[in-house]
Amino acid sequence: MTPMKTGLLLAAGTLFLAGGASAQTIDDSALLEQATALFSPIPHMIPKINDNAVTKEKIELGRMLFFDPRLSSSHLLSCNTCHNLAMGGDDNLETSIGHGWQAGPRNAPTVYNAVLNVAQFWDGRAEDLKTQAKGPIQAGVEMNSRPDVVVATLKSMPEYVAHFDRAFPNEDDAVTFDNLARAIEAFEATLLTPASPFDQYLEGNTNAMTEPQKRGLKTFIDTGCIACHSGVNVGGQSYHPFGVVEQPGSDILPPDDKGRFSVTETATDQYVFRAPALRNVARTAPYFHSGRVWDLKQAVAVMGVSQLGEELNAQQVDDIVAFLTALNGEIPETVVPQLPASTADTPRPMPMDE
Repeated sequence: MTPMKTGLLLAAGTLFLAGGASAQTIDDSALLEQATALFSPIPHMIPKINDNAVTKEKIELGRMLFFDPRLSSSHLLSCNTCHNLAMGGDDNLETSIGHGWQAGPRNAPTVYNAVLNVAQFWDGRAEDLKTQAKGPIQAGVEMNSRPDVVVATLKSMPEYVAHFDRAFPNEDDAVTFDNLARAIEAFEATLLTPASPFDQYLEGNTNAMTEPQKRGLKTFIDTGCIACHSGVNVGGQSYHPFGVVEQPGSDILPPDDKGRFSVTETATDQYVFRAPALRNVARTAPYFHSGRVWDLKQAVAVMGVSQLGEELNAQQVDDIVAFLTALNGEIPETVVPQLPASTADTPRPMPMDE
């Protein structure tokens, strides 16, 4: 979205704030027309992945790898540790705990619908999920392993070798770190949460959302929240400063984390982050990249001041939070896989304190 369009949206939001939300009567026809121009329902089908055809063999292998803690040096941490599929696709912690019980620098984003984001990580340093999958495995503060160790671990188990051969046929050596990442990406592409009340509303069922949720949608649009949070994932598509109008205090915005600046080294990218996708946000506390806000009402109020330059009144906050609960979609059922047994050749785990 262009700066000019963002400015117009913010200006429109300021005018709306002056009038107040509670006095408005919701016109379903007009609101639905607005909403369908700005948002799209979560798809029921797996989206196309660049350079990675999604097959059932890759999905099954990726599901196994997602849950396998032996991808970490300690054999204790898996992808599911920080992106727990039973807890909204994240770990519900301020920041994740990794190797050596180290606290990571940022809050873990949800893995649900992550395939629909423009890029991965808060600073967008991974262009897709297969690139993202490699990062935590190698990060010392996370899984603390190396590609060669991971490949040796997988090759030590004949059942894994057979799964890789089925997922990547016609390759002389299918068990590679790149193929591991492709398999995890294929599995994560299935983690979509369609059929939320908001999705049903977008598809024409105007009774799918409650009146407070509709008021919240109207407030969300008119105050300018859509400058950062629109599209299929209600965010996740663009980068913005945390504090367009006013930066939050250091209790919320750690001064030593300069966001996208660490990727681009461009001065204007200081404290710039990818706008989080708001799908299932009511399930994924705490909030922001710092994870320092646990209450969704507080998070909405902080955004009003920091991004819009206005203090939202209590009714507006309540209504926006009601709308955000309408973004809770159907969580896909994931069966925990039975993993191959380690063998005498499987590298032994490293103690967590080393």
